[in-house]
Amino acid sequence: MTLLTFNVIKVMGISALASIVAFAWCPLLIDFLYKHKLWKKQAGKRAISGEDAVVFNALHKERETKVPRMGGLLIWVTTVAVIFFFYILSLVFPGSFFANLNFLSRSQTWLPLFTLIIASLVGLLDDVLVVSSLGSYIGGGLSFKKRLFIVALIGLVGGLWFYYKLGWDIISVPLLGPMTIGIFYIPLFVIVMIACWSGGIVDGLDGLSGGIFASIFGAFSIIAFSQGKTDLATFCAVIVGALFAFLWFNIPPARFYMTEVGSLGLATTLSVVAFLTDSVLVLPIIAGVLVLEVGSVVLQLLSKKIRHKKIFLSSPIHHHFEALGWPAYKVTMRFWVVGVVLAIIGVVIKLMG
Repeated sequence: MTLLTFNVIKVMGISALASIVAFAWCPLLIDFLYKHKLWKKQAGKRAISGEDAVVFNALHKERETKVPRMGGLLIWVTTVAVIFFFYILSLVFPGSFFANLNFLSRSQTWLPLFTLIIASLVGLLDDVLVVSSLGSYIGGGLSFKKRLFIVALIGLVGGLWFYYKLGWDIISVPLLGPMTIGIFYIPLFVIVMIACWSGGIVDGLDGLSGGIFASIFGAFSIIAFSQGKTDLATFCAVIVGALFAFLWFNIPPARFYMTEVGSLGLATTLSVVAFLTDSVLVLPIIAGVLVLEVGSVVLQLLSKKIRHKKIFLSSPIHHHFEALGWPAYKVTMRFWVVGVVLAIIGVVIKLMG
């Protein structure tokens, strides 16, 4: 067996195993979430600007208090369990076939794994506050400012680590080559981290976030593999595998929602993976749907502040199409198509560069 063949088997095989593991324990998670009624106790949502989200509430008020949150537990718990399972196997059977399947490595997966765990735990705290009707906004939870501060802090730690510990200060410009940015690498890391976290608003329709994040992490798995970073490629593929299992239970009608325990961990981990693969400048293409979602919110806020009128019936933009009369499943699947196409384009540009 050639090394290339083995690495392909490693990436794809462990990804498939992650799906099976997630499928196996998901019924237990669902039973737990419904048994303890872990959903919002108070229906309704406020816009970032403070007023009631009238259109959104009209479309989703009924479902919000009947479907559990915390479905994202399935994704990151499965990922952590799988990565440590193969790490333990490598310790028990050193020098064996199983040892070569280990993909927990200091140079490739420590940082994204650490980010995934820390950010997901913060998301879990937010979700616990929401289902307990505690916290700073309607329905409970951490305030926007608190979450923004935490994400920025994670980004700052990551930027300092990459710049001072790893000595990274270069980014690749697609089709042109590397460019040294020096100390500006640190604020860039923070900005990208916040931007990725903001993209978590894609978690707004049944099946939408799972499909979009699957295409994004799938793209980065290909990029990492092309760079010889097999462990990182496997890590991304495991997330994709867990996301496929999540989608099985999240497509309409959803058995649970991803919410912050999933989206916060995935979004912040995404930014770390983008820097590890030196793909920051193609990230807006690969994650184009997230850019579209965040951009629609920003434009809506600016329009309401400057023009005192809305551009979209509701934001993020997936709710605009829903308000136009598109069935939610049609919005979701069309966004999936757009997400996959953009991910492919981003990978091609990166590989060409």
